[in-house]
Amino acid sequence: MPPTIIALSKDWDDDSTSNHHVLRELAKTRRVVWLNSVATRSPDLSSGRDLSRVVRKLREFARGPVNVENDLWVFTPLVVPLPHIGAVQRLNHWIMRATLRGLRARLRISDFQLWTFLPNAAPFVGMPGESLSVYYCTDEHALFSSLDRERTLVSERELLERADLVFAINEPLLELKRAVNPETHLALHGVDHARFAAALDPATRVPDDVAGLPHPVLGFYGALQDWVDFDLLAEVARLRPEWSIVLIGQEQSDVSAVAGLANVHLLGRRRNDELPAYCKAFDVGLIPYRISDQLAFRNPIKLREYLAAGLPVVSTPIPDVRRYGAWSSIADGPQAFVQAVAAALSGETEGLRKERSNAMEAEGWAARVAQIDRIVTDVSRRHHTAAG
Repeated sequence: MPPTIIALSKDWDDDSTSNHHVLRELAKTRRVVWLNSVATRSPDLSSGRDLSRVVRKLREFARGPVNVENDLWVFTPLVVPLPHIGAVQRLNHWIMRATLRGLRARLRISDFQLWTFLPNAAPFVGMPGESLSVYYCTDEHALFSSLDRERTLVSERELLERADLVFAINEPLLELKRAVNPETHLALHGVDHARFAAALDPATRVPDDVAGLPHPVLGFYGALQDWVDFDLLAEVARLRPEWSIVLIGQEQSDVSAVAGLANVHLLGRRRNDELPAYCKAFDVGLIPYRISDQLAFRNPIKLREYLAAGLPVVSTPIPDVRRYGAWSSIADGPQAFVQAVAAALSGETEGLRKERSNAMEAEGWAARVAQIDRIVTDVSRRHHTAAG
């Protein structure tokens, strides 16, 4: 039986990310305990969203671990949300030791691997019963506007130095993290091909809220964060008022640049299993991220999902999108974006949609996670041989 994994991650109920895909796949063959976010930042007590999050976490803690599917369990630990204060870190370390001791007794877990998708987890590495520590790095977190850059750099470097194994989701991240931890390996994102290929199925019904929109429909889904270039989208919308632009996701930033435009439709958040039906309504999938230092470290999961749904993709200059140049276009600026979308629309055929989707069949999450698992097994074996 493969070892149990206890994973420090974002919140289970957040939008689906690589955290979800990787851990759900692993939970098909072993026990995985998903620990909801242990605070990468201090809450804003003037924010209703942050306050409701605190209340929700208290309720989830009281509820205890919940089996959500296969052998995947979700639990919300209680920690003091002041992650950059030394005394609080020491207190949280003691709380987590007690929490893990109780969880292990309740779920009958002996030794376990500690996985973290969070950059500030170094204080929790080396807990009793831990046989291996894995840091799964999904972004250059120090560039997030919501995090303190210098503190995040220090916290992550400590984690990189202490982790037995590191995964990075693209080549730039790989090079950056391997400079600190030589046991860093590439872990490219995958795709739930069967789910998104349903966009090509005649039986898939286009949702009512987009069914009546004028075509072409340009679509984007994901958190509407400050890395989305709303100014770019607003200018595209003005240049082509006959185009419909659909934005699906929770509004987590200022969207006023697009909110008042008649041909921009803000639909709010949708479940991951609803997205293929929306993709069926789209004529082009958009990845309109702002030009910044962060772009080099992006590997958007939606890229492969759009392609699996058969869509042509137009993106700002993200290096990982260039790897799929046969099926996507790079554009810098509103005029270039309009031209790229127009070119994608003019050459579109049903055959091309099927080709794009078929090209993604080999990039499923099962294959990606199997490769990750082989690396973990090898490093674990070497780790224990050296320790013995």
